Amino acid sequence: MIYEIAQLPIRQERLEMFRTAFAEVVPLLTRAKGYLGHVLAQGIETPDVFNLIVKWQSLEDHTPGFEASEDHRLFMLGLEACFSAEPTVYHVEGGAFT
Repeated sequence: MIYEIAQLPIRQERLEMFRTAFAEVVPLLTRAKGYLGHVLAQGIETPDVFNLIVKWQSLEDHTPGFEASEDHRLFMLGLEACFSAEPTVYHVEGGAFT
């Protein structure tokens, strides 16, 4: 099991716009092959940074899988106006929370 961790820096004045936009594009993510769930969490010390943690069956399901898809392009297109900088994405391997 792989977790994708994406740090999404959001323009302070577009926080509500981001929440709305994310709700609109999330179906593009949830229908991806290998998708097993996600959580979107807003930073406490840094409320203009959201952390998107996505559980994938395999790394290949995320990259190249979802990242190379038209759904990913549309997902990012729906959010990009809210970003204050490029998102940072990395992966970790592990089991479910206990």
